[in-house]
Amino acid sequence: MLKTTRQRLEQAEARLSAALLEAERIVSSAHAKAEEIAGEAYGAVGRLKELTEAAAAIKNKIEGYGDSYIIPTYHLLDDLAEEIGYTEAGQKLKDARELSKIMVKNGQAAVCDYAEANRRSTAIRFVTDAFNGKVDSILSRAKSDNHGMLEKEIRDSFALVNVNGASFRNARVTEAYLQARLEELRWAATAQAIREQEREEQRRLREQIREEEKARREYERAIKEAAKEEQNLRKAMEKVEAQVAAASEAQRAEFEAKLAALQEQLRQAEEKNQRALSMAQQTRTGHVYVISNIGSFGEDVFKIGMTRRLEPADRIRELGDASVPFEFDVHAMIFSEDAPSLEKQLHRHFLRQQVNKVNPRKEFFRLGITDIRQELEELGVQTQWTMTAQAREYRETLQIEQQIRENPVVAAEWTRHQMEYEEVADEEVVID
Repeated sequence: MLKTTRQRLEQAEARLSAALLEAERIVSSAHAKAEEIAGEAYGAVGRLKELTEAAAAIKNKIEGYGDSYIIPTYHLLDDLAEEIGYTEAGQKLKDARELSKIMVKNGQAAVCDYAEANRRSTAIRFVTDAFNGKVDSILSRAKSDNHGMLEKEIRDSFALVNVNGASFRNARVTEAYLQARLEELRWAATAQAIREQEREEQRRLREQIREEEKARREYERAIKEAAKEEQNLRKAMEKVEAQVAAASEAQRAEFEAKLAALQEQLRQAEEKNQRALSMAQQTRTGHVYVISNIGSFGEDVFKIGMTRRLEPADRIRELGDASVPFEFDVHAMIFSEDAPSLEKQLHRHFLRQQVNKVNPRKEFFRLGITDIRQELEELGVQTQWTMTAQAREYRETLQIEQQIRENPVVAAEWTRHQMEYEEVADEEVVID
């Protein structure tokens, strides 16, 4: 029985091989007949397909394949539309995506010249799926600043899909469906811009809250310290007053001088306490600063900002932390009872000089220091100015770089010193 089963299996495999050979012969014969009838046109269709696939493969090799596991595009854009659905852009994006779905459902996305319904439906589904696959991938990369480039990619995909679809009785995506998908792109880019603005505003508000919290803690600490200083001075004055009362004529002058000095210290402490109380109560009181960082941003680039810190220099030191290679130079530190308004006036006046034309919150301006000084003087603001940036670390760095280039001994010594510093830094991290 086992032998019979094996024989039947061998016979079946033989028949299958024969059928495959016959199928290959029929296909070959059909291709030859088609080429004989259509001539070069038939061969051109095949070559177009081969060339299109080759071009796409080369493009992928050059540009990369992107994220193969990206979340389906409809989730990304639908989530985006939902997130900012309260805005016009969010609602328009929802409407645009719904229109595209309706057009596919109603058979308005593509057309074909096949007379047979089944073939026509298959060809239409083929070009629609091909086009949507490309467009969905493109839309997944939609940002606020790449609308033009992505629109070109979608139009190119439209053209290529329709060229390939010509082999299937002119199966092609409709112009109306192309416009519907371009409308999705338009509102996706707009929605992304709105979301980016909202995120930047949230970041700014968080920074403002942190800054105000630091300022509040500084005021509270300053008030406590001033109150303690006043208390100590008053005790010292009471002691000296008792000494004055008990002193001889020769000693009286010495104690009275000491008492006068303590009274002056007490006056200053009271002023400091009052200033801290006043700044804590007046939320708009603060300092507007003008600073530069030649080593990081180059000449004639200034940051015009505002802080409510009791010690504004602390804020400048924070700005010059590890995020920039060199420390900032302070050109002006202006106390104002309405610091936000003064800062806004300066920002509006120098609007065209913004370094970042996309995000004005960066507060950097490309202009001369004399322009800022002149505008403040016209506003009636008087302050002390440092017109030339010291840029100490930057200028010293330039000197060291020159010495390293010219003197191998200096280069070796500098390298050794840096390596020792790194080792010490590593040890400190371990200890911490």
